[in-house]
Amino acid sequence: MIVAGIGCRKNASVDDVLAAINAALKAHALSPTALSALATAKFKQDEAAIIAAGQRLQLPVLLADEAAMQVVSLRALTQSQFSLAVSGAPSVSETAALAGAGRLSRLLGPRTVHGPVTCAIAESNA
Repeated sequence: MIVAGIGCRKNASVDDVLAAINAALKAHALSPTALSALATAKFKQDEAAIIAAGQRLQLPVLLADEAAMQVVSLRALTQSQFSLAVSGAPSVSETAALAGAGRLSRLLGPRTVHGPVTCAIAESNA
């Protein structure tokens, strides 16, 4: 299972989200067809751009709650003070990707930043 975790500023565009996903996939030599799902923090459930990106890619958008993100937070590779203040997690995109990919997941690398959007890719063989 390969999951793209998404973090973004409020009202980011769907094009920004898709560009961030593509940049992260390219960084790991993956194609969009490799993705199983998108994931984000539950408090971002009304972020239209993330939902629209999932629809365009025909992928489910998994919502990670605060507890799930806390469980995987020690495996995050980057830390944002803003993310810590807003979500309690060091990186929304990285912890959402890890939580979405499952208990045995791992990040393929640190999040990528594309304008107002961050994207991290996690995989799990379980």
